[in-house]
This record gives sequence, structure tokens and C-alpha cells, in this order.
Amino acid sequence: MARFRLLPLLPLVALAACVNLGPLTGRATDEWTHTYPLTAGGEVRIANTNGRIDVEGVDGSTVEVRAERIARGVTDESARDLLPRITIREDVTPDRVSVETERLSGVMIGAGFEVRYHVKAPKKAIVNATNTNGVIALNGLAGKVSARTTNGGVRGEALSGSVDAHTTNGGVVIDLAAVASDGARLHTTNGGVTLTIAESARADFSASVTNGGISVGEFQRLDVSEKSRRHFEAKLNGGGPVIELTTTNGGVRIRPRNSVADTDKEDRKTDR
Repeated sequence: MARFRLLPLLPLVALAACVNLGPLTGRATDEWTHTYPLTAGGEVRIANTNGRIDVEGVDGSTVEVRAERIARGVTDESARDLLPRITIREDVTPDRVSVETERLSGVMIGAGFEVRYHVKAPKKAIVNATNTNGVIALNGLAGKVSARTTNGGVRGEALSGSVDAHTTNGGVVIDLAAVASDGARLHTTNGGVTLTIAESARADFSASVTNGGISVGEFQRLDVSEKSRRHFEAKLNGGGPVIELTTTNGGVRIRPRNSVADTDKEDRKTDR
């Protein structure tokens, strides 16, 4: 088990600004890569505080986690001193791999950090990714996916399992290669929601916004039961699993997969 200690970013940066220490130009990095066997249908859980989470679905029964740690300080020396204090906790069983960036009590003046997780997981694994300040990006997964972050976007490409994607400040951009029986729930508070879906899929759409609009692309077999500026209900190809799309401050877009390159360029900025 590897353990590295790390201090919370937001309190550190805020406190540094109060005493006017200037930019954190010092930098130190290191990384580790661990692999774990996982039983079929097992769960992969990644929990982060500051930084990006990328999860890619691959063939096989092995989980590979590469954690890239970036410490920042007033000087390179102070950044290097921070790296050994990072803690990444592993909790591994045959049917569950959990890797988490731990928090520490207290603060340090003039310091900051970022941890970037690059994960390769079996395509049909259950994936649970949570973040506080950073993007979650998912690609090529066929199992149940839950992705929740606070300050950052959620992006999914070629997903074919059930999807629960939630953020507070950021966009949600999901591409469904297939619709699972549990459907999908896509939600944000401050940002847009974009869904691309195969035109041949069967689904029930339920979209709502508070401050924003709803835009729906051209589908050959789309039966609309309700359409207004703030709410949209429709059945695609006779209906199927429910796909919920909601936002408070932002718009909702629903597009066929073949139009993705032309319709959601702005929403794809969520991974930057």
C-alpha cells in the first residue's frame, strides 16, 4: 500500500492570497502506477480533491491506475517538501478497487497541489468517480457509471451502460453509444447539458431548464409530447429507458451521434 500526504488546495490558495505571497512558481512532481486484478462486474472507485480523473474502458480484467502528483509552492524547494505529505489511500478486494486522495486537517501558507488520475478499467466494470475541483472524463465504458464533481465538468464518450453524471459548476457532455435499461441522469446547476445518442436508440427524453433553452436535433422517429422553453418530453423510436437532462443556469442540447462534431464544440470545453 502506498501512502502520500497532500494538503487541501482551496484553503491554502485563499490563505496565501490574504498574506500576498505572490504566485506559486515552485513546482515538483512525481507519479506511481499500480495494477490490480478485478473480478467480472467489480467496482472501480476513484475519489479526488483537486485535479482531473480520466477513466478509459479496456479489454481484460485488470485495473491500472496512474497517479500523477503535482505540488506547487513559493519555491521549488517548498514544493518538493510538500510531495512526501501527500496521502493516496488504496482499499482493494477481489471485486472492488478504491483509490482516494486523502484530506489533511490544517492548512499551509503558500502551497497548492493537483493529483491527476489516469485509469484503465475493464469495460464492463462499475465505475464510481467523485471529484471536488476538477474534470471527470470517461471513455468506452459499458458498465454502470456514476460521475460527480463540484467545480468542473463531466464528459463521457462512447458509453453504453447506465450513466449518472452530476456537477455543480460546469458542463455535462455525454455521448451514448447505446442506452442501458437504467437509462441516464445528466444534471448540472451552472452549465449546459449536451447529449448525443444513436438515432436508432429507444429512449424517453425528459429535459428541463430554469434559465436557458432546450435545443433538439433532427431525429427521424421522435414523438414529442411536450415542448416549451423550459421543458421537453419525447419518445425516441417508440420510447425506452428514461434519460433525464436538467440544469438551472444553462441550456440543454440533444443531438444524433452523427452530428456531434457540429453541435457541441462549446460544451466540449468541459475537459479543459
